[in-house]
Amino acid sequence: MRTRTYLTLAGVITALSLSAAGPASAADTPVLTTGGLGGTPVATGDVLSASLATGTNATLYSSSTGRSGLSCSSSTFVAAVTDNPAAPGTATESVTRHTFDSSSCTSNVTGVLGVTRITVDNLPYTTAVTSDGAVTITPADGSSIQTTVVLRTLLGSITCVYRAPSLSGTASNTDNSISFTNQQFTKFSGSSLCFSNGYFTAKYAPVVDTSQEGSPAVFVN
Repeated sequence: MRTRTYLTLAGVITALSLSAAGPASAADTPVLTTGGLGGTPVATGDVLSASLATGTNATLYSSSTGRSGLSCSSSTFVAAVTDNPAAPGTATESVTRHTFDSSSCTSNVTGVLGVTRITVDNLPYTTAVTSDGAVTITPADGSSIQTTVVLRTLLGSITCVYRAPSLSGTASNTDNSISFTNQQFTKFSGSSLCFSNGYFTAKYAPVVDTSQEGSPAVFVN
């Protein structure tokens, strides 16, 4: 009887140990993976990249409801992963490059003939991605998110500088995208032809890990 009791206790202890190990293993899944939810962990230092989702444009309009401003059909960002903790949590990245192909950009602002250049300044920016898909982009301390737009106008070339304290977006596993909607920039400098506020909207997809073979899509856990 005593031997049977000991065996029973040993079995219970073993079962409890195994059940405890299960959740611990699941908790090891990081916020960012490739190959699907719970897939291959994205390593610290991996380089992520994305261009505009097919058929979409990045826009900078003068109001959140209007359609007057700039539109570009080609834009890309590149970021390095700086931390990828266990989910649920917040992964961080350093955005080292964010470009707009000026040849793909147009403007419907009266008096503007074309777009010469759009430059994202003050890089790198820090990007935080939470397990629930919230994306926040912030500049270095004492800096700002800044974009410089050079336009060709009837009066010659003008430069418009826009700033924002931060940007908020949403990550989706449906198409491995990051979207920004009506993120407000305020004119820092420029002529009267530069609208006083710029509202940025763009969808980048798919976000891929270029450091892994085949550049697989990135999922948020």
